[in-house]
This record gives sequence, structure tokens and C-alpha cells, in this order.
Amino acid sequence: MSTPFAHPITVRLHDTDAAGRLFFAHLFRHAHDAFEAFMDALELPVDTMIRSGQLLLPITHAQADYHLPLRHGDRVLVQVSVADLRRRSFAIQYAFRTNQDALAATALTVHCQINVDGTAVAALAPELKTALQSFT
Repeated sequence: MSTPFAHPITVRLHDTDAAGRLFFAHLFRHAHDAFEAFMDALELPVDTMIRSGQLLLPITHAQADYHLPLRHGDRVLVQVSVADLRRRSFAIQYAFRTNQDALAATALTVHCQINVDGTAVAALAPELKTALQSFT
């Protein structure tokens, strides 16, 4: 496996719940921010894909596990890697690590490429597949 893509975040006050911990759903927001940064680094920016309609990659599955609480002000490194690469879909793994390199949370999203009309593609776009392979 190659070195994961790294995306730093800071837990903000608006990310926390009444107990002062990262609200569980905000983990996915940070995962998606990391995914967008990852795609930018691959020179496949999500905003361009959406506007052009060339590559539509809806999430078909998402899951997360929480190991340590994250609090307001915590600096976290989100490590992004490709967990699975299939003919028409791929899975992205996210590892949320604290400054002490402790694993605070993990998440996984599965993306399926579709055509503009919502039908399934025969296979992932070659440029997408090639870019993702470097992070498997």
C-alpha cells in the first residue's frame, strides 16, 4: 500500500455536540472535505466533475467507527487511501489520527460512477482508475 494522502483538520466549536465532543455526523463532513482535497491532488476536482457532468460519483455506502473522543480545538490528520477498486466503483478509507498519532476514528465511503442520466457505466473512467490505483 502506498503512503496515504493526508488532510489536516481542526475540530471547530460548531463541530461539537452538547458534551463538547465531535458530533458523530460531522465526521462524514470532514471525511468528505478530505475526499475533495484528495481528488484535487489527483487533478480530478469534484466541483469540475459535477459542473461538467463528466464523472458523477455518488456515495452508495458509508460507515464509521469512533475510537477516541475528538474535542473542540483538536488538530487531526485525516489519512485517505483507496480501500477497494472495482470495475464501476471504489471505496475510500479515512483514518482520523490525533497529534499523538492515536487512531480516533475511521470511516469508509463507497462511490459508484454513473452516467449523467443516472444509469450505470460499463467501467470507471480510465483517468479516474489510473489516479486511484496510486493510492491502493
